[in-house]
Amino acid sequence: MVWFFFIVVITIFLALDLGVFNKTPHIISSKEAGIWTSVWVSISIAFSGVIYWLYQNNYLDNPTQLKPLEASIKFLTGYLIELSLSADNIFVIAIIFSSFKIAQKYQHRVLFWGIIGAIFFRGIMIFFGVLLIQKINWITYVFGAFLLFTAIKMLFKNEEEDFNPKDSKIYKIIGKIIPITEHRDNEHFIIKENNKNYATPLLVALLVIEVMDVVFATDSVPAILAITSDPFLVFSSNIFAILGLRSMYFFLANMLEKFSYLEYSLIAILFFVGIKMLLVHFYKFPEWVSLSFIAIALATGVIVSLKKANTQEPK
Repeated sequence: MVWFFFIVVITIFLALDLGVFNKTPHIISSKEAGIWTSVWVSISIAFSGVIYWLYQNNYLDNPTQLKPLEASIKFLTGYLIELSLSADNIFVIAIIFSSFKIAQKYQHRVLFWGIIGAIFFRGIMIFFGVLLIQKINWITYVFGAFLLFTAIKMLFKNEEEDFNPKDSKIYKIIGKIIPITEHRDNEHFIIKENNKNYATPLLVALLVIEVMDVVFATDSVPAILAITSDPFLVFSSNIFAILGLRSMYFFLANMLEKFSYLEYSLIAILFFVGIKMLLVHFYKFPEWVSLSFIAIALATGVIVSLKKANTQEPK
């Protein structure tokens, strides 16, 4: 019943989002995005209190025998991990929108449907990830090693490499399934020309974003599984991070260059959770250590980035 009500509430949130608050396509200002970002962060933090209540009253299956406070901290830690790893996702989304020349007033619609798909695909990945950890003990070493590999790859990646969505395999696959047109018809994803259906840039951008989210989820899902294998905590923290991603995108899209050192925070977090997963059968870090490390790593990246940006600004 808890799972059912949680999904119903999320569905209501999404319905209100598209059907009421953003019924008419419009350009989302930084102020509006900032307000919604604050709202989603506040709701997410408040939900940690709901987690405490649920586990205190045994309203959920508790396969890992978590205490209420421990469950709340794990939820917040997982939420912070997912939120921090979304930073790269935001950058890629900005590139995709720019590449396909998606008008600002239609970007929210694309991200809305992208989130629907992200919830579905992440749900599948989380289900199999939790199942693997519960059935195969040594799979934690595989996930841990993969996270360390990802962190090292990020640390030494070539900054000159540019991502061009139109050169991606998914773009070529879409073109083989349905013809792609450069023409636009307001917010429509498919238009008909000469009795033939064509995919508009909005649909192509949506599908490319969807695929890229799955790619990013291969990092973020194992990362949160290093914190907990409790399916409800993993799923709910993922969902809240995804729901807040849209407003965070519109809030940060124009300021991404200012957060140049945030990348190193993400690398540090991946290193930490990777090591934690490799040591899970030998030593378990206290929950406050994980939450504190991730929070400090993020705060350090943001502060250093802003100070560096301020010193580089012409006086």
